[in-house]
Amino acid sequence: MVPPVQVSPLIKTARWSALIVGIIYGKFRYDNLKPIAEEERRIEEEEKKVREEKERIAKQLAEANEDTILK
Repeated sequence: MVPPVQVSPLIKTARWSALIVGIIYGKFRYDNLKPIAEEERRIEEEEKKVREEKERIAKQLAEANEDTILK
């Protein structure tokens, strides 16, 4: 097996700097996108309630229009 090679301090610094900048960017991006996602979830819940209500009404109408003894 080949012994490990000494990595240049410049390369080490660049790698650590990139890691730290990436973490900071990720936190910044997450903080910007979180409110947008919460708003989308809230809107989706409202739309789901409306859709379920329409489905319930459609089901009741379908049951009311089924064959009855009166036909």
